[in-house]
Amino acid sequence: MKDFLLITYRQLLLVLKQSEYSFYTFEEYCTGKAQGRYIILRHDVDLKPNHSLSVAKIEAKMGIRATYYFRVVPQSNQPEIIKAIAGLGHEIGYHYEDLSLYHGNEEQALEHFKQQLTYFRQFYPVHTICMHGSPVSKWDNRDLWKTHSYRDHGIIGEPYFDIDFNKLSYLTDTGRSWNNNKFNIRDKVKSNQNITFKNTASIIKAIQTNHFPNQIMITTHPQRWTDKKIEWLSEMIIQFIKNQVKLLMILFRKS
Repeated sequence: MKDFLLITYRQLLLVLKQSEYSFYTFEEYCTGKAQGRYIILRHDVDLKPNHSLSVAKIEAKMGIRATYYFRVVPQSNQPEIIKAIAGLGHEIGYHYEDLSLYHGNEEQALEHFKQQLTYFRQFYPVHTICMHGSPVSKWDNRDLWKTHSYRDHGIIGEPYFDIDFNKLSYLTDTGRSWNNNKFNIRDKVKSNQNITFKNTASIIKAIQTNHFPNQIMITTHPQRWTDKKIEWLSEMIIQFIKNQVKLLMILFRKS
């Protein structure tokens, strides 16, 4: 099974449904609706929002709602696509990177954050947010909440603050692999659960053999997922280069 194809993603969702997992948005999780065996399905729309729309359509046809976090930058923020994804019944949230955009100036970052919340609330009554890792920036966007509170702005949840990942498992395709911290700068969680998978096929096998967590947040970056050969190959090459740069950054910061 070739990885990071839409047909592979569709198969993953199908196997989860066949294994009687329920799907919830992060907003639904924050309001206590998640029960039993469940998946919180989260998508970080960093680039190529048209890929996110393709993923959203697959999920909608399968009766699945997911959470889509959009950045404010043009390569993510495409109003017509945001409207279309919201129209399919999915949750829209803000993938904030304000502290990085304003080089650590907290007051400017907070003002920008409030402005962008107002903007995204044109499309959906945004109640959850999620930080963008901004791997090349020295600023961690989550640090804005050391001196401010997102709850003051009608936000009920931020995954890195409002989930106990010792109880809820976490799986992300950051770096175009699954939970590979070797190429992961900030999309990490503190957890006593150490789950890694070689590829999506191994995830599917784990689900089918009942070796998959009962409650888990799965995070994908839809830019990676496509059935178009040239785009698929391009993404693989670009991500390989990015991973080498990330590895050097991680080694440099450790030193």
